[in-house]
Amino acid sequence: MTTKRHYWIESGFLSILQNFSGVFFGFASFFLLVRSLDNQSFGAWVLFMSATTIVEAIRNGLIQTALIRYISSVKKEEHPRIVAASLLLGGIVTLVVVGAGYWGAPYLGRLWKTPELTVLFRVYNLGFAVSLFLSLFNCVEQANLRFRGVFVTALIRQFLFFAFVAVSFFLHRRIGLAELVWVQVVSIGISTVFAYRYTRSHFRLSFENTGYWVKRLFGYGKYGFGTSVSSLLSGTIDQMMLGAMLSPAASGAFNIAVRITNLIDIPTNAMAAIVFPQSAKRMEEGGSDAVKYLYEKSVGTTLAILLPGVLFLYFFADWVIWAVAGQQYADSIPLLKVTLLYCLLIPFGRQFGTILDSVGKTRTTFLVVLFTTVVNLGLNFILIRQIGVMGAAYATLCSNIIGFTIAQYILRREIGVELKNTLIYMYRFYPEFYNQHVLPVWSRKPNIDNH
Repeated sequence: MTTKRHYWIESGFLSILQNFSGVFFGFASFFLLVRSLDNQSFGAWVLFMSATTIVEAIRNGLIQTALIRYISSVKKEEHPRIVAASLLLGGIVTLVVVGAGYWGAPYLGRLWKTPELTVLFRVYNLGFAVSLFLSLFNCVEQANLRFRGVFVTALIRQFLFFAFVAVSFFLHRRIGLAELVWVQVVSIGISTVFAYRYTRSHFRLSFENTGYWVKRLFGYGKYGFGTSVSSLLSGTIDQMMLGAMLSPAASGAFNIAVRITNLIDIPTNAMAAIVFPQSAKRMEEGGSDAVKYLYEKSVGTTLAILLPGVLFLYFFADWVIWAVAGQQYADSIPLLKVTLLYCLLIPFGRQFGTILDSVGKTRTTFLVVLFTTVVNLGLNFILIRQIGVMGAAYATLCSNIIGFTIAQYILRREIGVELKNTLIYMYRFYPEFYNQHVLPVWSRKPNIDNH
């Protein structure tokens, strides 16, 4: 019991630290970069990061969940074969992406009107190849219920990049985009060395019966891979199309609004991580009624936490944009107000995917996310051409509303979810929080020693 309790305390603490450090260093680096780069260069960096985030999600989504799942559930003798199959599958994806990145980089440079992107993508190929091993080491460690190395390597990678940006900023040194990519490559290399040190006792390879495990890993991971990639595309396609149809500067302005809304999305991510294991357990023990309650309660609670932040950012959008990015990005203010509206729909969609994945309906999640992504793509193409940058914001808002409607229909049909219950739980959160956490503190009488 003590060991199990220690595991939950340590893994939970490290997970929270990792999420916090990622948000902190990511936002801190953005805060300095937006002041160090001109609008065009910052927009080009946003486009580069959007593309590389997607290709990393392609590989990780295909092998990560499947590797962790099978290592956690099969005999230890099979572990070296599973790791070898994951290496082979990841290696194939890496070769395809590196080849596409090398030959396709000039095309993206012309598409986004930034020839410098050709150099950025070709340099990043080195880091992407090395990060295959970093990802494998971290997955093997997680599958063996160890998390310290995952936290340390993520922290090293984030801190080294932030440190370079911070030193350059305070020394008033001009930052080149190619330098930023080289720093990424070096930080990935250093993180990989540390990751191996943490997982070397568990990292064994055996290429016996590899074909069998490659098929099993791919069969399990294909829908999760499709969902994660479609979801990422849905969140970045607007920025990519702005870069192609207007300019990198337009993409950068939109990214600032998205960055700010991502900060208040942290409670949604945290709630999804908590709900995933609970929903599978409650489906088995209490059936669909228990899962229905879990969905409605978790979404209502998340909305209650988000709402004050959304209202503050909406009414003080101009002050927030000036404080975060400076007056040169004043055109991000109306964009922020629209992105905040669909920010309120994100908890519904995130918990929809979490609930359906945990009860074995991964294919349904994938199809809904894919359809929403296609709708987003079409609306962006139409509205950006008609009304410019604001068209991207309205397109994403409309596609989120459509996805929300479809998800609510499926949840009502599958487990009887009712939207009004979610709103009731959101309303009840405030008096419950006050009575359970605020009132006891205020009403507590000081212990005065009269002696």
